[in-house]
Amino acid sequence: MNSSTDSPQHSRRRALRDILLYGLVGGLLILILKLTEYRFLVVEHSVEIYGALIAAIFAALGIWLGLTLTRKKPSIIKEIPAKPSEPFVPDESRLTQLAITPRELEILGLIAAGLSNREIAARLFVSENTVKTHSSRLFDKLGARRRTQAVQIAKTSRLIP
Repeated sequence: MNSSTDSPQHSRRRALRDILLYGLVGGLLILILKLTEYRFLVVEHSVEIYGALIAAIFAALGIWLGLTLTRKKPSIIKEIPAKPSEPFVPDESRLTQLAITPRELEILGLIAAGLSNREIAARLFVSENTVKTHSSRLFDKLGARRRTQAVQIAKTSRLIP
């Protein structure tokens, strides 16, 4: 058969076959060139690649070890409310010895409850300056510099519960 007698369908198939064949051969050539380039890269920079791999392994190991060592162990804590066998009674002799007034004791109890000077003033219907005056006199009598220290001293002296 000569080329003048080839059908149009046959020539399209042949063209498609040629295109696929050239594409496949071109792809194989590119793959061979990339593999060669890869091998050259690995041979040329092998020390850097191995160093990076070792660094990545040690970094991952360090992170895992750090997370393992610092993990908090779950602890089960059950709160059991303590019921006093008898109601709290302040140590009257200590109150008399320190000369703490009932109003100062009331303010001390509110400080121990965590109220601010403004909140104490609002609850007792007095000015904030009055609360500050009572607090400073109370701190002097207890020998405390801070609110928390005054509460701690009062609790150990059995002035407040």
